[in-house]
Amino acid sequence: MMAVVPQSFEHLENLPGVGHKTAGVVMAQSFGVPAFPIDTHIHRLAARWGLSNDTTVERTERDLKAIFPKNLWNKLHLQIIFFGREYCPARGHDLTQCSICSWSTTKKRIALEKKR
Repeated sequence: MMAVVPQSFEHLENLPGVGHKTAGVVMAQSFGVPAFPIDTHIHRLAARWGLSNDTTVERTERDLKAIFPKNLWNKLHLQIIFFGREYCPARGHDLTQCSICSWSTTKKRIALEKKR
């Protein structure tokens, strides 16, 4: 028996264990439908870079979709994850040495990070 993967957000999210982020990843990567799935990396980086206020993943998704053109969402989703893993990790990160953080982060945030 061959399983058929639903091709809509609604049908995917109705499957057991499939939430909004997973549905977004499937729609973007399998079917090319514009989506901006927000995982912990993107949520953290969007806040760190001043692109969202870091309150909820729903807010981060809405903010990023408003900032970036729809035709770039799928590519940016992957680029942000890969950049974050390689150059902008959650722990032990020097905001002044990161090519994005060094110009996007406030002096106040840099001072707070140094205290941690």
